[in-house]
Amino acid sequence: MLLFLLAYLGGVLTIISPCILPVIPFVLARADRPFLRNGLPMLVGMALAFAVVASLASVAGGWVVSANQYGRAAALVLLALFGLTLLFPALADRAMAPLVRVGARLSHLGEGKADGSLLVPLVLGVATGFLWAPCAGPVLGLILTGAALKGANATTTLLLLTYAAGAATSLALALAVGGRVFAAMKRSIGIGEWIRRGLGAAVLVAIVAIALGLDTGVLTNLSLSGTNAIEQSLLDRLHPRQGQNPVAISGGPAKPAASEAADADLPSEGPMPPLDGATAWLNSAPITTESLKGKVVLVDFWTYSCINCLRSIPYVRAWAQKYRDHGLVVIGVHAPEFAFERDVDNVRKAISTFKIDYPVAVDNDTKIWQAFENEYWPAHYFIDANGDIRHHHFGEGGYAESERVIQELLTEAGQRDIPGGTVDVNASGAEAASAAADVKSPETYLGYDRSNRFDSPGGVVQDAAHTYEAGALQLNAWSLVGNWTIGPERATLNEPDGKIVYRFHARDLHLVLGPTEEGKTIRFRVTIDGKPPGSAHGMDTDANGEGAVTGQRLYQLVRDTGSVADHNFEIQFLDPGVQAYAFTFG
Repeated sequence: MLLFLLAYLGGVLTIISPCILPVIPFVLARADRPFLRNGLPMLVGMALAFAVVASLASVAGGWVVSANQYGRAAALVLLALFGLTLLFPALADRAMAPLVRVGARLSHLGEGKADGSLLVPLVLGVATGFLWAPCAGPVLGLILTGAALKGANATTTLLLLTYAAGAATSLALALAVGGRVFAAMKRSIGIGEWIRRGLGAAVLVAIVAIALGLDTGVLTNLSLSGTNAIEQSLLDRLHPRQGQNPVAISGGPAKPAASEAADADLPSEGPMPPLDGATAWLNSAPITTESLKGKVVLVDFWTYSCINCLRSIPYVRAWAQKYRDHGLVVIGVHAPEFAFERDVDNVRKAISTFKIDYPVAVDNDTKIWQAFENEYWPAHYFIDANGDIRHHHFGEGGYAESERVIQELLTEAGQRDIPGGTVDVNASGAEAASAAADVKSPETYLGYDRSNRFDSPGGVVQDAAHTYEAGALQLNAWSLVGNWTIGPERATLNEPDGKIVYRFHARDLHLVLGPTEEGKTIRFRVTIDGKPPGSAHGMDTDANGEGAVTGQRLYQLVRDTGSVADHNFEIQFLDPGVQAYAFTFG
């Protein structure tokens, strides 16, 4: 229920976002008509169209994207005709037959009837819903990402509809105010026809802005410092993340933090869900819940490009080794975030790299994730010998408490001579613990579905090659330089010598990268504040900042050995064909 409240409030906040500007002329163009028979049907049509299209786009394939593009084109034509009939009423009768007559009919149908047709504003609302591209703040990002991971379901559509209803509420208030202003101006100075023409011109300007992509580019970037901060504050208050920096994905109900989930008695949280649905098993044959009866089980949800997961793996690996002869079974569940993480060979390489020798279920269809109703990477579930979940922990940290839970469950199971104390982990590279107190830069995605703080002039151009320039970076802002194509989850370099620049504050900087072609090597050079990193180089660069992208994974590019401060990071790719997904920090 809290997430539905968040979705509604996130939608309401769109009224103060620049991304709503192109939609407002379509709504206000009918402000002089009765709300219940004109404004309300239009807003209902807009909300329904947005919810349906966004639901399909978040879970389906390329055919939905293509169909939506055709729908947007048709909507642009329809609303352009609507704008023309407002701007030039006589045009419908004299010149643009028969197409403009369609727009004229949509504009004037029902004017002479007190009970005008509800169909016309509803159709205009549906067209507006096709064109509306809200700025993807934290609330909408949470909904869409959860939809992509959990698959098509009624909850996703209802959440998107709730978000659209919030936006419609704000627009309804604007429509009510606009209608009163419209009526007052007509009464006082008799310029109703000129007002209609002005609204027609505004509709056509909005059409041009949408056709040029300004609604998803410039306006998106203008909104970042406003609504995103408010939305994130709402998320923090109503849907907090548990543990130390877990990566929240799903839009389900928030679960309690580890310290709240288990008291001294470790009460049951329900039976362990089945492990059915894995697309592959690595390091073992398929495992069933029945075969685990009598064993204490630790289930670790992870994905190999998630820095939070990588920093917890040394502890999971150490527990598996320490207690495997005392009745503990550790099972990793690899649930991918990015498309390349669905490649089983990539997962197999990651398992080898991180020396994971316990069983790993490849959960490409998120069947196990959904069965556990999980929401986070990493997530640890502790199951007793009777098959009941007795404890869980989300995110990094809490390792000593988690190990004591393992020891207590093993004791309950009748195990003897259980090793005491806690494991001593001395991790290095990407697995080293975060200097959390010094991290002032957030995880940052480069694909337009979840990107923010993008500072290249002109903003994001979606799904098309474009030459970008660096912006005047503030802390946690980033830019592209050179010819790139920004897609939903990544940015792809089309020509040599492209760059990514980011102003950050952290000890460690990581970037998820990969080549467009398997086996291709892409050389790069890193600088910090315009100079080679020297002793601050990461494990994937040398002191001169030189390195190469050879596979799809997380690359550690900076490990600062001095005092942590704000720095300008720049990575230049000497070869084309790199794909950049996300920055993480530690």
